[in-house]
Amino acid sequence: MRRFELTDAQWEQIAPLLPPQKPRTGWPAEDHRQVLNGMLWILRTGAPWEDLPARYGAVGTVSSRFYRWRKAGVFDRVLQRLQAQADARGALDWDLHFVDATVVRAHQHAAGARRSGAIGGEATVEGVGEALGRSQGGFSTKLHLRAEGGGKPIAAVLTAGERHEQFALDALMDKGAVPRSGRGRPRLRPRRTAGDRGYSSPPARCRLRQRRIEPVIPTRKDQPRQPDFDKAAYRERNKVERLINRLKQYRRIATRYEKRAANYLAMVTLGMTILWLT
Repeated sequence: MRRFELTDAQWEQIAPLLPPQKPRTGWPAEDHRQVLNGMLWILRTGAPWEDLPARYGAVGTVSSRFYRWRKAGVFDRVLQRLQAQADARGALDWDLHFVDATVVRAHQHAAGARRSGAIGGEATVEGVGEALGRSQGGFSTKLHLRAEGGGKPIAAVLTAGERHEQFALDALMDKGAVPRSGRGRPRLRPRRTAGDRGYSSPPARCRLRQRRIEPVIPTRKDQPRQPDFDKAAYRERNKVERLINRLKQYRRIATRYEKRAANYLAMVTLGMTILWLT
Protein backbone atom coordinates (compact mmCIF):
# COMPACT_ATOMS: atom_id res chain seq x y z
CA MET A 1 0.00 0.00 0.00
CA ARG A 2 1.35 3.43 -0.99
CA ARG A 3 0.73 6.82 0.54
CA PHE A 4 -2.75 8.32 0.05
CA GLU A 5 -4.22 4.89 -0.75
CA LEU A 6 -7.01 3.02 1.04
CA THR A 7 -6.00 0.49 3.65
CA ASP A 8 -7.46 -3.02 3.48
CA ALA A 9 -9.80 -2.21 6.38
CA GLN A 10 -11.03 0.98 4.69
CA TRP A 11 -11.56 -0.83 1.39
CA GLU A 12 -13.59 -3.58 3.05
CA GLN A 13 -15.81 -0.89 4.55
CA ILE A 14 -16.37 1.14 1.38
CA ALA A 15 -16.36 -1.57 -1.32
CA PRO A 16 -19.97 -2.76 -0.73
CA LEU A 17 -21.20 0.83 -1.09
CA LEU A 18 -19.78 1.39 -4.58
CA PRO A 19 -21.52 0.57 -7.88
CA PRO A 20 -21.12 -3.04 -9.12
CA GLN A 21 -17.71 -3.85 -10.55
CA LYS A 22 -19.40 -5.59 -13.48
CA PRO A 23 -22.54 -3.90 -14.83
CA ARG A 24 -25.47 -5.90 -16.17
CA THR A 25 -24.33 -5.18 -19.73
CA GLY A 26 -20.93 -4.49 -21.21
CA TRP A 27 -17.39 -5.19 -20.03
CA PRO A 28 -16.37 -5.14 -16.36
CA ALA A 29 -15.18 -1.75 -15.20
CA GLU A 30 -11.55 -1.05 -14.32
CA ASP A 31 -10.79 -2.14 -10.75
CA HIS A 32 -12.69 0.18 -8.41
CA ARG A 33 -9.99 0.18 -5.75
CA GLN A 34 -7.28 1.17 -8.21
CA VAL A 35 -9.41 3.96 -9.69
CA LEU A 36 -10.53 5.24 -6.30
CA ASN A 37 -6.92 5.31 -5.10
CA GLY A 38 -6.14 7.42 -8.17
CA MET A 39 -8.87 9.89 -7.17
CA LEU A 40 -7.42 10.03 -3.65
CA TRP A 41 -3.95 10.72 -5.05
CA ILE A 42 -5.37 13.71 -6.95
CA LEU A 43 -7.30 14.82 -3.87
CA ARG A 44 -4.29 14.72 -1.56
CA THR A 45 -1.61 16.11 -3.87
CA GLY A 46 -3.67 18.72 -5.73
CA ALA A 47 -1.91 17.75 -8.96
CA PRO A 48 -3.59 18.05 -12.37
CA TRP A 49 -5.29 14.93 -13.72
CA GLU A 50 -2.63 14.71 -16.44
CA ASP A 51 0.03 14.06 -13.77
CA LEU A 52 -1.72 10.97 -12.39
CA PRO A 53 0.83 8.11 -11.99
CA ALA A 54 0.43 5.25 -14.45
CA ARG A 55 -0.09 2.72 -11.62
CA TYR A 56 -3.64 4.03 -11.20
CA GLY A 57 -4.58 3.38 -14.81
CA ALA A 58 -5.36 5.68 -17.71
CA VAL A 59 -6.00 9.31 -16.82
CA GLY A 60 -9.20 9.31 -18.84
CA THR A 61 -10.52 6.27 -16.98
CA VAL A 62 -9.97 7.75 -13.51
CA SER A 63 -11.16 11.26 -14.31
CA SER A 64 -14.21 10.17 -16.30
CA ARG A 65 -15.29 7.83 -13.50
CA PHE A 66 -14.93 10.68 -11.00
CA TYR A 67 -17.19 12.87 -13.11
CA ARG A 68 -19.69 10.05 -13.76
CA TRP A 69 -19.88 9.13 -10.09
CA ARG A 70 -20.33 12.79 -9.16
CA LYS A 71 -23.16 13.18 -11.65
CA ALA A 72 -24.80 9.93 -10.48
CA GLY A 73 -24.58 10.97 -6.82
CA VAL A 74 -22.32 8.05 -5.85
CA PHE A 75 -20.12 10.13 -3.52
CA ASP A 76 -23.15 11.56 -1.70
CA ARG A 77 -24.74 8.11 -1.24
CA VAL A 78 -21.52 6.54 0.06
CA LEU A 79 -21.10 9.34 2.61
CA GLN A 80 -24.73 9.03 3.68
CA ARG A 81 -24.46 5.26 4.14
CA LEU A 82 -21.29 5.55 6.21
CA GLN A 83 -23.04 8.10 8.41
CA ALA A 84 -26.05 5.78 8.73
CA GLN A 85 -23.78 2.91 9.79
CA ALA A 86 -22.15 5.14 12.42
CA ASP A 87 -25.56 6.26 13.64
CA ALA A 88 -26.70 2.64 13.98
CA ARG A 89 -23.61 1.95 16.12
CA GLY A 90 -24.39 4.96 18.30
CA ALA A 91 -21.24 6.73 17.06
CA LEU A 92 -23.03 9.81 15.70
CA ASP A 93 -23.85 12.49 18.27
CA TRP A 94 -27.17 14.32 17.69
CA ASP A 95 -27.08 16.38 20.88
CA LEU A 96 -24.74 19.15 19.72
CA HIS A 97 -23.62 20.03 16.19
CA PHE A 98 -21.20 22.73 15.07
CA VAL A 99 -21.21 25.09 12.09
CA ASP A 100 -18.38 27.14 10.64
CA ALA A 101 -17.03 28.39 7.32
CA THR A 102 -13.62 28.87 5.73
CA VAL A 103 -12.46 30.80 2.69
CA VAL A 104 -10.71 28.72 0.02
CA ARG A 105 -8.48 30.45 -2.51
CA ALA A 106 -9.47 29.68 -6.07
CA HIS A 107 -6.68 29.03 -8.56
CA GLN A 108 -6.75 31.06 -11.75
CA HIS A 109 -7.63 27.83 -13.61
CA ALA A 110 -10.92 27.72 -11.68
CA ALA A 111 -12.22 30.67 -13.70
CA GLY A 112 -13.71 30.55 -17.16
CA ALA A 113 -16.42 27.91 -16.90
CA ARG A 114 -19.10 28.20 -19.54
CA ARG A 115 -22.23 29.86 -18.22
CA SER A 116 -24.73 27.22 -19.27
CA GLY A 117 -27.59 28.65 -17.25
CA ALA A 118 -25.28 29.57 -14.39
CA ILE A 119 -24.73 32.97 -12.83
CA GLY A 120 -21.01 33.53 -12.61
CA GLY A 121 -19.79 34.52 -9.17
CA GLU A 122 -23.05 33.78 -7.36
CA ALA A 123 -23.59 31.14 -4.72
CA THR A 124 -24.56 27.51 -5.21
CA VAL A 125 -26.72 27.19 -2.12
CA GLU A 126 -29.68 26.64 -4.43
CA GLY A 127 -27.57 24.85 -7.03
CA VAL A 128 -27.11 27.94 -9.22
CA GLY A 129 -23.77 29.45 -10.18
CA GLU A 130 -20.19 28.37 -9.59
CA ALA A 131 -19.57 29.74 -6.06
CA LEU A 132 -16.76 32.07 -7.07
CA GLY A 133 -16.34 35.61 -5.82
CA ARG A 134 -13.94 38.26 -4.65
CA SER A 135 -13.05 38.54 -0.98
CA GLN A 136 -10.14 40.22 0.82
CA GLY A 137 -8.04 37.19 -0.06
CA GLY A 138 -8.79 37.54 -3.77
CA PHE A 139 -10.59 35.10 -6.05
CA SER A 140 -12.22 32.63 -3.67
CA THR A 141 -14.95 30.21 -2.60
CA LYS A 142 -16.37 29.87 0.90
CA LEU A 143 -16.83 26.35 2.25
CA HIS A 144 -19.53 26.03 4.95
CA LEU A 145 -19.43 22.90 7.13
CA ARG A 146 -21.60 21.21 9.76
CA ALA A 147 -20.00 18.69 12.10
CA GLU A 148 -21.61 16.30 14.56
CA GLY A 149 -20.73 16.21 18.23
CA GLY A 150 -17.69 14.01 17.69
CA GLY A 151 -16.22 16.31 15.05
CA LYS A 152 -17.05 14.19 11.99
CA PRO A 153 -18.50 15.99 8.92
CA ILE A 154 -22.24 15.94 8.27
CA ALA A 155 -22.83 18.39 5.41
CA ALA A 156 -21.07 20.99 3.25
CA VAL A 157 -22.34 23.97 1.25
CA LEU A 158 -20.49 26.29 -1.13
CA THR A 159 -20.96 30.01 -1.64
CA ALA A 160 -18.93 32.78 -3.22
CA GLY A 161 -16.00 33.83 -1.06
CA GLU A 162 -17.44 37.18 0.02
CA ARG A 163 -20.76 35.75 1.23
CA HIS A 164 -21.56 35.94 4.95
CA GLU A 165 -21.80 32.71 6.96
CA GLN A 166 -25.49 33.26 7.71
CA PHE A 167 -26.31 33.19 3.99
CA ALA A 168 -25.77 29.41 3.92
CA LEU A 169 -27.10 28.52 7.37
CA ASP A 170 -30.52 27.33 6.17
CA ALA A 171 -29.06 25.11 3.46
CA LEU A 172 -26.46 23.74 5.87
CA MET A 173 -29.07 22.74 8.44
CA ASP A 174 -31.37 21.23 5.81
CA LYS A 175 -28.64 18.99 4.33
CA GLY A 176 -27.13 15.85 5.80
CA ALA A 177 -30.19 13.72 6.53
CA VAL A 178 -29.06 10.34 7.87
CA PRO A 179 -31.32 7.32 7.17
CA ARG A 180 -32.32 5.14 10.10
CA SER A 181 -32.33 1.38 10.15
CA GLY A 182 -35.86 0.09 9.89
CA ARG A 183 -38.87 2.38 9.72
CA GLY A 184 -38.86 6.11 10.37
CA ARG A 185 -37.82 9.30 8.70
CA PRO A 186 -34.13 10.09 8.25
CA ARG A 187 -32.57 11.98 11.16
CA LEU A 188 -31.67 15.55 10.21
CA ARG A 189 -31.69 18.03 13.04
CA PRO A 190 -29.62 18.04 16.24
CA ARG A 191 -30.91 19.24 19.57
CA ARG A 192 -28.43 22.14 19.69
CA THR A 193 -26.11 23.90 17.23
CA ALA A 194 -23.02 25.91 18.18
CA GLY A 195 -21.56 28.67 16.03
CA ASP A 196 -19.31 31.69 16.48
CA ARG A 197 -20.39 35.34 16.51
CA GLY A 198 -20.68 35.28 12.72
CA TYR A 199 -24.02 33.55 13.27
CA SER A 200 -25.11 35.91 16.04
CA SER A 201 -28.17 37.69 14.70
CA PRO A 202 -31.87 37.52 15.60
CA PRO A 203 -32.84 36.10 12.15
CA ALA A 204 -30.23 33.31 12.40
CA ARG A 205 -31.34 32.36 15.91
CA CYS A 206 -34.97 32.47 14.80
CA ARG A 207 -34.31 30.16 11.85
CA LEU A 208 -32.66 27.64 14.16
CA ARG A 209 -35.51 27.77 16.66
CA GLN A 210 -38.04 27.31 13.85
CA ARG A 211 -36.30 23.98 13.23
CA ARG A 212 -36.54 23.20 16.97
CA ILE A 213 -32.78 23.61 17.37
CA GLU A 214 -31.39 25.45 20.38
CA PRO A 215 -28.69 27.95 19.29
CA VAL A 216 -25.42 27.98 21.25
CA ILE A 217 -24.07 31.25 19.85
CA PRO A 218 -22.34 34.04 21.81
CA THR A 219 -23.70 37.57 21.51
CA ARG A 220 -21.83 40.50 20.06
CA LYS A 221 -21.00 43.59 22.12
CA ASP A 222 -23.97 45.47 20.68
CA GLN A 223 -26.42 42.71 21.70
CA PRO A 224 -27.92 41.90 25.11
CA ARG A 225 -26.16 39.12 26.99
CA GLN A 226 -27.62 35.64 27.42
CA PRO A 227 -27.66 34.65 31.08
CA ASP A 228 -28.22 30.98 30.19
CA PHE A 229 -25.48 30.77 27.52
CA ASP A 230 -23.79 27.34 27.68
CA LYS A 231 -20.09 28.17 27.74
CA ALA A 232 -19.03 24.55 28.17
CA ALA A 233 -20.85 23.50 25.00
CA TYR A 234 -19.43 26.46 23.08
CA ARG A 235 -15.87 25.46 24.00
CA GLU A 236 -16.45 22.24 22.07
CA ARG A 237 -16.75 24.28 18.86
CA ASN A 238 -13.03 23.78 18.24
CA LYS A 239 -14.02 20.38 16.81
CA VAL A 240 -15.38 21.94 13.62
CA GLU A 241 -12.24 24.10 13.33
CA ARG A 242 -10.10 20.97 13.61
CA LEU A 243 -12.32 19.34 10.99
CA ILE A 244 -11.58 22.21 8.60
CA ASN A 245 -7.86 21.74 9.22
CA ARG A 246 -8.11 18.01 8.48
CA LEU A 247 -9.99 18.61 5.24
CA LYS A 248 -7.47 21.23 4.13
CA GLN A 249 -4.71 18.64 4.39
CA TYR A 250 -6.14 17.54 1.05
CA ARG A 251 -4.62 20.08 -1.31
CA ARG A 252 -7.43 19.74 -3.83
CA ILE A 253 -9.71 21.09 -1.06
CA ALA A 254 -7.31 23.68 0.37
CA THR A 255 -7.12 25.30 -3.08
CA ARG A 256 -9.94 25.17 -5.59
CA TYR A 257 -8.82 24.11 -9.07
CA GLU A 258 -12.19 22.96 -10.44
CA LYS A 259 -14.11 25.29 -12.69
CA ARG A 260 -17.43 23.74 -11.75
CA ALA A 261 -18.65 24.10 -8.19
CA ALA A 262 -20.27 20.64 -8.40
CA ASN A 263 -16.87 19.05 -9.11
CA TYR A 264 -15.20 20.92 -6.24
CA LEU A 265 -18.01 19.92 -3.89
CA ALA A 266 -17.50 16.30 -4.99
CA MET A 267 -13.84 16.58 -3.96
CA VAL A 268 -14.96 17.92 -0.58
CA THR A 269 -17.45 15.06 -0.24
CA LEU A 270 -14.73 12.52 -1.07
CA GLY A 271 -12.52 14.03 1.64
CA MET A 272 -15.40 13.93 4.13
CA THR A 273 -15.98 10.27 3.26
CA ILE A 274 -12.37 9.32 4.04
CA LEU A 275 -12.69 10.96 7.45
CA TRP A 276 -15.63 8.66 8.23
CA LEU A 277 -13.45 5.67 7.32
CA THR A 278 -10.68 6.53 9.78
